[in-house]
Amino acid sequence: MLKSRIILIWLIVLLFVTGALALSGCGGESEAEEPVEAEEPEEQEDAQEDEAEEEEQEESMEDMLDKITINTQSSIKIEGSKTIYIDPYKKGKAAHDADVIFITHSHYDHFDEPSLRNAAGKDTIVICPLSMKGDLERLGIGSSLKTIEAGGKEEIGDITVEAVPAYNLNKNFHPKENGWLGYIISMDGVRYYAAGDTDALPELEDIECDIAFVPVGGTYTMTASEAAGLVNKIGPKYAVPIHYGSIVGRATDAKTFEEGLEDGIEAVVKVEDAR
Repeated sequence: MLKSRIILIWLIVLLFVTGALALSGCGGESEAEEPVEAEEPEEQEDAQEDEAEEEEQEESMEDMLDKITINTQSSIKIEGSKTIYIDPYKKGKAAHDADVIFITHSHYDHFDEPSLRNAAGKDTIVICPLSMKGDLERLGIGSSLKTIEAGGKEEIGDITVEAVPAYNLNKNFHPKENGWLGYIISMDGVRYYAAGDTDALPELEDIECDIAFVPVGGTYTMTASEAAGLVNKIGPKYAVPIHYGSIVGRATDAKTFEEGLEDGIEAVVKVEDAR
């Protein structure tokens, strides 16, 4: 009887020990998860500041788009901290509100004397290719005249301008030797590229800008498809087709240009009288 009790007790103890070992070993082989590193407060602040700065820059460019008007051809007006005209043409109203006027070349639809007189005031600064110095001196508008050549750079108060070439590759309407120009204009944190009358030149592909104004009407300049190809290489945020729909080209050139742009580049149609 005593012996049976001893055996029973040992069996109970054995079962208890076995169960305890089984419970302690359950999941013992699994690896502990590595703790996730929390992002440092300083890193979070930097990321938030960068995001806020990008949003502010985008809003600034969108605001500037609203302040751009193109009444015809390549006749561009930008109203920022300063009022800029590029190749004013058929400007009937004598506003005399230009702070700076840029002339790309001497063809009548870019160098329109009545429009220049209507845009210029007594304090207007005029920028033109060196080859046009005599033309502008004869006209005698504004307070001062600055000439520039391709590769040159000028600072006009808070505005910076860089001159780039504008000429034809396979036609003779805009010879390279004339020294005619396009301009990269920096104002209010936005870089504008106004191409002038040009073909899609290899030396233009490295231009850095936020907003590009490019001719798309063909005949005297690059076609809409060629212009889209150049803009895709430049990679601005916005691209504005010009020089079509009146003297040369058709209103549909703007659509052809837009369809040729890569994702991330937005076409903005501004020419008011395209038909």
